[in-house]
Amino acid sequence: MKYTQLGRTGLKVSRLVLGTMNFGPQTNEADSHAIMDAALDAGINFFDTANVYGWGENKGRTEEIIGNWFAKSAAHRDKVVLATKVYGNMAADGDAWPNHDKLSALNIRRAVDASLKRLQTDHIDVYQFHHVDRATPFEEIWQAIDTLVQQGKVLYVGSSNFPGYKIAQANEIAARRGGTIGLVSEQCLYNLAERRAEMEVIPAAQEYGLGVIPWSPLHGGLLGGVIKKEVEGGRRASGRAADTLADPAKRAQIQSYEDLLEKHGLEPGEAALAWLLTRPGVTGPIVGPRTAEQLESAIRAVELELGEEVLSGLDEIFPGPGPSPEAFAW
Repeated sequence: MKYTQLGRTGLKVSRLVLGTMNFGPQTNEADSHAIMDAALDAGINFFDTANVYGWGENKGRTEEIIGNWFAKSAAHRDKVVLATKVYGNMAADGDAWPNHDKLSALNIRRAVDASLKRLQTDHIDVYQFHHVDRATPFEEIWQAIDTLVQQGKVLYVGSSNFPGYKIAQANEIAARRGGTIGLVSEQCLYNLAERRAEMEVIPAAQEYGLGVIPWSPLHGGLLGGVIKKEVEGGRRASGRAADTLADPAKRAQIQSYEDLLEKHGLEPGEAALAWLLTRPGVTGPIVGPRTAEQLESAIRAVELELGEEVLSGLDEIFPGPGPSPEAFAW
């Protein structure tokens, strides 16, 4: 496994991030523990989760599964850089009591203690804001975080799904307060088929020293060889991939992508991850395996080197927006 610094921090993390969103809803606890064992054995030390994972009446279940794995061995927690998130409504019925969601100081305090209990740990390495809270000023948010850092419950703070201007605003206010490190990472939707983050989010992250952690690196399976799987195994696409393939032009684009990689003897899913690892500012993509086999495939991507012909071909098939402001101005 290869490692890099998380943004401007001294924290070393693996170039693949183990995403745990499937733990509970799609992968049972025993298999989830086996995947975490395999990830750690492969050198993956960066695990990502969120308080809402488990979904519906099972919100928090994913953190509980991870906590039970930590409880098996002190070495597990010692080796893992643990990231979780706060923002979501934790009520099982979706009807949150006032101050039981988002980023008020009250909810941050309540949510972090609840996550620590489920995770069976005394601290969270990277505590991430899962979404922008337009109603809560960053002065209040940073005051709450400063308290948690002083208490030893949180070490670093990251954002998720933030626009570029909010990354700037958050870190400028942190700098004015003094003594607050500010955001050190941004977790955003970024992959070959969805490159809008290149226009504002990634430049802002680079300017302020945030590590970029792409989620959905295969765009809901679209970049994982979905057409080939349809043809060879009769496995029909679902969700975001199915919606995209319903558009003839988009289907032709994905076919060109798969044809290019087949020409070079590359597996689509591994190539899509390897491409992200070449992108400026990217710490590592989040991989959310449902099985040990999917994890093994993702790990191979770390060692995969894409040649210039492949990289230029991918840019032709999936052109990015271009630099800002030239992408929309002169």
